[in-house]
Amino acid sequence: MNLVATRPAFLAVSVACEALSLPRATFYRRTRPHVAPAVRSSPPRKLSTKERDAVRAVLHDARFVDKAPAEVYATLLDEGRYLCSARTMYRLLDADDELRERRNILGHKNHPRPELLATRPNELWSWDITKLHGPRKWTYYYLYVILDVFSRYTVGWMVAHAESSALATKLIEQTCDRQGIARDTLTIHADRGTSMKSKAVAFLLGDLGVTKSHSRPHVSNDNPFSESQFKTLKYRPDFPERFGCVQDARGHCNDFFRWYNDDHRHDGLELHTPRDVHYGYAKARTAERNVVLTAAFREHPERFPRGAPVAKEPPAEVWINKPAVANDSEVAQ
Repeated sequence: MNLVATRPAFLAVSVACEALSLPRATFYRRTRPHVAPAVRSSPPRKLSTKERDAVRAVLHDARFVDKAPAEVYATLLDEGRYLCSARTMYRLLDADDELRERRNILGHKNHPRPELLATRPNELWSWDITKLHGPRKWTYYYLYVILDVFSRYTVGWMVAHAESSALATKLIEQTCDRQGIARDTLTIHADRGTSMKSKAVAFLLGDLGVTKSHSRPHVSNDNPFSESQFKTLKYRPDFPERFGCVQDARGHCNDFFRWYNDDHRHDGLELHTPRDVHYGYAKARTAERNVVLTAAFREHPERFPRGAPVAKEPPAEVWINKPAVANDSEVAQ
């Protein structure tokens, strides 16, 4: 900066700044004389200190302490008095930090994040209801599905004309009976729909000794397994845009769930089918796959640069919202 300021007279500022890689705007800004900001005079319309104190005294008076400034303003006008505008009253209260909610407003409940673990079949189920388009606009059929989270096996489903807590309780009760669920061994997770939170369903689960769990309000990924299955259903090529009648919907769903349970190689299950995992056949299937892979490796080892391939078994545990693992520094603290 000093080199540019003390340059020879024949040397232009632009040339000196370019030689020193100094922006010209920076040079001019730093060499410009500093001018103190002008002192702003008080606006002529501003209330004096005495007048502001008078307004505060009125607002703090027992008559007006619980009234809004607009109401105070109107009351004073009706009494033949004018101190200031209602907006000025608001500004004075705001400056004194007296402009805030004083009522006991009910806050939103802090719903805990559901953290559910399944280590075997029939330990954690997820259920939900989705709409299927009927033959005409605004007509729907309702598909109820109960899914085992550990095996992804569809343990129960139903297509009905309406969403009903009575139908939901019937489906849950029949499914628990068919799967032989003992008391205090199962948790059923669902979102916060009307049927899911109904008293009928809650009473039934209590009678069966089943623990209930719900997603947080307005959180779509707290019930991921049911949502994923519905996407698989509706994104298949043979899923129709509309169903002609409820029998059509039931027939389609019957074919889908037979395929999903018996033939669908689920990526989350290391490409095993839900039926194999649910009924304990996955370990034998894995051993059979390893026999085939070992034979393939022995025949052409050059095709496996990373060594002999190994078939994997399904995960030993499945979570809904797995807790975050604390790192070493957090544990040490």
